[in-house]
Amino acid sequence: MFTGLIDAVGAVKETRRTDEGLTLKIAAPYKRLVKGESISVDGACLTVERTGAGWFSVHVVATSLARTSFASYGAKRRINLERALRVGDRLGGHLVQGHVDGVGEVVRVWQEQDARRVDLRVPAEVAAVSIPLGSIAVDGVSLTVEARPDPVIVRVSLIPYTLQHTTLGERQVGDQVHLEGDLIGKFVAALVERRERAK
Repeated sequence: MFTGLIDAVGAVKETRRTDEGLTLKIAAPYKRLVKGESISVDGACLTVERTGAGWFSVHVVATSLARTSFASYGAKRRINLERALRVGDRLGGHLVQGHVDGVGEVVRVWQEQDARRVDLRVPAEVAAVSIPLGSIAVDGVSLTVEARPDPVIVRVSLIPYTLQHTTLGERQVGDQVHLEGDLIGKFVAALVERRERAK
């Protein structure tokens, strides 16, 4: 479980495709990582397989590749990282599982006063659980849905701190981002759907 509060920005050192998926070697400032630890990598919960001084490696299985844009990642790409939440930690963002629901596309970016507004075209399953002032994770970053200007568009605002401490400030029109819909919204939607089927 994660909070969507990014605690480091890393970079891809190298990628290696295999029959079983993709291995990413990631440069990161973390110390005392252990094998088997869970880390959110651009919003996807991945398991540390190997560690070294200033780096760790993770494996992305084929099913995860199909739900993410990891296959397009290359060396030097900067990525958002977050270590797993510990019992007793502050929950400053929102509950994020690290289960990417789908890939969205940046369709508009503009500056308005002190915030950068971003419109994202999102998959239907994410749109269904996204409401104004609700939560959404974008490349692992906990954000508030500012508006829904269109049934398939989610608008978010990026404050200066987010622009400085995550990779979201680098996203431009046409870029893809990992999305995770609000956990509570997904539970409510599933319960409503189950009730409707039972009628």
